[in-house]
Amino acid sequence: MPQFPPVEFLTSSWQPRQFPADQGAEVAFAGRSNAGKSSALNAITGRKDLARTSKTPGRTQLINFFALNEQQRLADLPGYGYAKVPEKMRDHWRQLMGRYVETRASLAGVIIVMDSRHPLTDFDWQMLEWTGAQNLPVHLLLTKADKLGRGESMATLKKVRAEVGDGVTAQLFSAVAKTGVDEARKEVLTMLAATPHRASDTAE
Repeated sequence: MPQFPPVEFLTSSWQPRQFPADQGAEVAFAGRSNAGKSSALNAITGRKDLARTSKTPGRTQLINFFALNEQQRLADLPGYGYAKVPEKMRDHWRQLMGRYVETRASLAGVIIVMDSRHPLTDFDWQMLEWTGAQNLPVHLLLTKADKLGRGESMATLKKVRAEVGDGVTAQLFSAVAKTGVDEARKEVLTMLAATPHRASDTAE
């Protein structure tokens, strides 16, 4: 299994003004609160404790940034769709993520994490609309694939790919069984190596 470059926690942001300098390339991880986003981020980076996992969904309340080097970062976005969070907090999360996706020039791609047993919820489609409007590369991780039989998981993957169309890629993933970890790492590193399309736009 190929190694992911060393990555360290950089900062947490409650407001856009707290984001790190908007330069280089950044890949964001998004997904429902109970989709296994933190576990996926830890598995891909090869770090057990990079992103905090919890049995209580909705724990990630800030955008957490992690640095590979001075020019490459990962961003862990707040989990969306968790009903037990106060409405005021949900509104803040939506505004924070909207501003991030719509204005972040260094954003080179987005990994959307969704439970393979419940893919493409309304919140997932909203994130796809945001990223699509910005013409951002998107890769879907259908997590917890170990909880489905092979036939069912492959049928789910085929259905999701058909629904999202050719502009979005998707794969099966399991942090527990390490299914698809290599493929996901390759996608993240490919996004980081590309020049973000909005970086040049901002400079003009």
